[in-house]
Amino acid sequence: MEKNIKFPVIDLSKLNGEERDQTMALIDDACQNWGFFELLNHGIPYDLMDNIERMTKEHYKKFMEQKFKEMLRSKGLDTLETEVEDIDWESTFFLHHLPQTNLYDIPNMSDEYRTAMKDFGKRLENLAEELLDLLCENLGLEKGYLKKVFRGTKGPTFGTKVSNYPPCPNPEMIKGLRAHTDAGGLILLFQDDKVSGLQLLKDGDWVDVPPLKHSIVINLGDQLEVITNGKYKSVMHRVMTQKEGNRMSIASFYNPGSDAEISPAQSLVDKESEYPSFVFDDYMKLYSGVKFQPKEPRFEAMKNAAVTTDVNPVATVETF
Repeated sequence: MEKNIKFPVIDLSKLNGEERDQTMALIDDACQNWGFFELLNHGIPYDLMDNIERMTKEHYKKFMEQKFKEMLRSKGLDTLETEVEDIDWESTFFLHHLPQTNLYDIPNMSDEYRTAMKDFGKRLENLAEELLDLLCENLGLEKGYLKKVFRGTKGPTFGTKVSNYPPCPNPEMIKGLRAHTDAGGLILLFQDDKVSGLQLLKDGDWVDVPPLKHSIVINLGDQLEVITNGKYKSVMHRVMTQKEGNRMSIASFYNPGSDAEISPAQSLVDKESEYPSFVFDDYMKLYSGVKFQPKEPRFEAMKNAAVTTDVNPVATVETF
């Protein structure tokens, strides 16, 4: 990490005071030059976040840890001797919030955990929509433009990936999560404040995303790069394994609906855009097989309408 690089940390409460213009400028700069920023004073109650963290770690310890160890043994990963590049060192489960919830279908969740996750998810949904309107303001788009695009005819897709990254005896041999850009829209991450690991690629260097207590890390997905005609960028990021500590990660993905029509906003296009127009579900079908590859060939494939002829998905992927 370069010593002179300072990761953007933004106090959202300053939007309500004399520093609003400066705060909006910080958000705009982060979206243009980082694709990531970290929010403080975002309005989500700290006691709710503390309870979520406690219950997530308890749930992993009680119901997920042994399964993870069994997975390692079954794949021969318990004795890493050579570098592994096709598997991630993570334990996960997925929650769907919109358009329909699966919260009550997830096994081994206590009523308290389900209730807290439902509350947390709704608050993150509201925060995501607030941020989309702030992005509209910075971009000179009509308020509500991004939300309308994401809505399609069925409403947006919103879900949460709950992950734990356990200690790894040989972190140089395997990633917690391989480098990728996110396919969707806006990602809101509640991460462990003690165990680090998340990095983003900036100007050719991997930069640590600092673990700050009670923060929400925001990053932009491929759809926002397309809609903003490249003014805002999705950025490659990864999770490094650590020898010590179990890292918690709760990433929530506010994405377009499956039938949402994605294209560069006309007001942001001077002549002809280099970005494609497509239906979000078609992009996800392509993404499923090439998640860990660069985004540019995906954009080119969509631009050439290859997704309907040459690209036949061989696997499904969570749309968040």
